[in-house]
Amino acid sequence: MMRFSSVLSRSSVSAFSSSSPPRWSSTVAVLGAAGGIGQPLSLLLKQSPLVSKLSLYDVVNTPGVAADLSHCSTPAEVSAFVGPDQAGEALKGADVVVIPAGVPRKPGMTRDDLFNTNATIVMTLAETAAKNCPDAWFLIISNPVNSTVPIFAETLKKHGVYDKKKLFGVTTLDVVRARTFVAAHQKMDVSSVKVDVIGGHAGTTILPLLSQVENAKFSDADLEALTHRIQFGGDEVVKAKDGAGSATLSMAYAGAEFAVKALQAIKGEAITECTFVESQVTDAPYFSSPVTLGPDGIKEIHSYGTLSPFEQQGLDAMLPDLIAQAQKGVDFVASK
Repeated sequence: MMRFSSVLSRSSVSAFSSSSPPRWSSTVAVLGAAGGIGQPLSLLLKQSPLVSKLSLYDVVNTPGVAADLSHCSTPAEVSAFVGPDQAGEALKGADVVVIPAGVPRKPGMTRDDLFNTNATIVMTLAETAAKNCPDAWFLIISNPVNSTVPIFAETLKKHGVYDKKKLFGVTTLDVVRARTFVAAHQKMDVSSVKVDVIGGHAGTTILPLLSQVENAKFSDADLEALTHRIQFGGDEVVKAKDGAGSATLSMAYAGAEFAVKALQAIKGEAITECTFVESQVTDAPYFSSPVTLGPDGIKEIHSYGTLSPFEQQGLDAMLPDLIAQAQKGVDFVASK
């Protein structure tokens, strides 16, 4: 895990601070705020001076979470909304909507096992968002991201409000893991390590570009082992928690990191991060690669550069899966 201070070093403003609020600030809604990811994610966002209002929504327990967070001595005002009847109110005026809602993974489950339950949750939230904050940035954490992002897009399309520049699958946890594992392996300062991770956000669709890491040297065995660990880091946490949960804290950390970068971009800073978006970089309709963000959302989607033979093999193998998983999301919305 990266040291907390490393988030500060990667931002041109203090991303998490209790100092006086800046002249510019935003309203952020967290959908699924009472869950294992939502609670620590909301805590991290409460610390950001870029957030003036924090709107917390879940089907249960949100008032308690909001009351607890409201005692933290930072400027962001916290409000609670609970139950489907209050979902629309939670979204009104939101600039950024972060969505970790859904059921967590359990031992032996793949992200695809979560599809049926989480697909319905994400589609329902997308319908509510389309009616209440159609111009917001939507940051999707709910798994399986390779399918839930297309589900969100297709739902917004049904309502005539889809903007491909403002819909993002949050794959930052893969980047966070890659930085952490590479830094440990190479004995580097984790705050200075940069690793692009392309593809999707499930198993072998996650492809860290280790050949592009500056000043790093890996044997073939190292490359295979590190790539596998980054791809299946979630399984490592699920196993370690022994049935008591999944990667909630690291996902909250990564989700907050990307949300803050989104807020910085809206503010006018040039931000480039890997994220899962509608893309023409490959044959897959949605793909994660470095993306430059600006005040209106995506400014430019970058390609992934030169790949090693090992990485090219991984890319070629993943594309049919990415295409199929996106289509599964499209078909789900079409069937409703």
